[in-house]
Amino acid sequence: MIKVGIVGGTGYTGVELLRLLLRHEAVALTQITSRGEAGRRLDDLFPNLRGATDLAFTDPADAALAECDVVFFATPHNVAMQTVPGLIEAGVRVIDLSADYRLRHVPTWEQWYGEPHTSPDLCALAVYGLPEVNRPAIKEAQLVACPGCYPTSVQLGFLPLLERQLVDTDHLIASSASGASGAGRQGKIANLLTEAGDSFKAYGVGGHRHLPEIEQGLAAIAQSSVNLTFVPHLVPMSRGIHSTLFATLVDTAGDLQGLFEQRYKDEPFVDVLPAGQLPETRSVRGANACQIAVTRPQGRSTVVVTAVIDNLVKGAAGQAVQCMNLMFDLPETQGLNVIALMP
Repeated sequence: MIKVGIVGGTGYTGVELLRLLLRHEAVALTQITSRGEAGRRLDDLFPNLRGATDLAFTDPADAALAECDVVFFATPHNVAMQTVPGLIEAGVRVIDLSADYRLRHVPTWEQWYGEPHTSPDLCALAVYGLPEVNRPAIKEAQLVACPGCYPTSVQLGFLPLLERQLVDTDHLIASSASGASGAGRQGKIANLLTEAGDSFKAYGVGGHRHLPEIEQGLAAIAQSSVNLTFVPHLVPMSRGIHSTLFATLVDTAGDLQGLFEQRYKDEPFVDVLPAGQLPETRSVRGANACQIAVTRPQGRSTVVVTAVIDNLVKGAAGQAVQCMNLMFDLPETQGLNVIALMP
């Protein structure tokens, strides 16, 4: 059994990790930490876990994380970087769901997050945890930086086009909408039902922290620099991301539907819909899945890709478990064969 610890188990990503890991046949969950909830049973805070575990939260200072085989960090930025170096030194494998190790260029991270990075040397060690791109490296990694939710949907959508150099990389556009859980489990006036309900708004138009991560990933795929205009939106639902991606084709002769189907035919968690069908967020709710459609409106030079994921699963916890399976030579789908909830 893989001995697993979780740092920061009180947020939406943390409880989603619990939901998946507590039913994973190869996992023994031994530690879950929270300073504010230390000593409280998990199923007291999250009643959906009643009957699934009798674990209680542990103060991080008292947790025996170094005895784990792998530790997940489901924390805000600036938390993992304080603790991960010691775990790496102790030989523990780490999967970080925060932004601390996603950017390889440390000055860029410091610019976007407004503070010094306390373990910059590990940014070069970290493997970016997008299995559809980095599967071999993830298998060998000691430290995996799990992608953000928006970056997952945008990169998977653009991936086949960029690999084949079919689009103008200087004028990529991503218009993405996320449910309120993307902001985390915390009190914010803007996320109250009476503020966000019956409304739809853009935010971070002048610059969002996921932009450098997305551009870093797209540039690696294209093997050239890219320029992306990224506009995120808040949509009044609890979970889900819908990304609409626009690019200008430099070669209009190819079969785009066939290209996407061929690229993802062996990917267990990417589903290319038949031509003419468009994805909906409800079709992936609760599942570690990305559904994609590719369209060329009116046969013109603009290609439109629509991609949906559950931001808490394929956009966070599910993708992290997918990486863990690869790291420990388990079937990649183990513990993740969950059918999406309908309606």
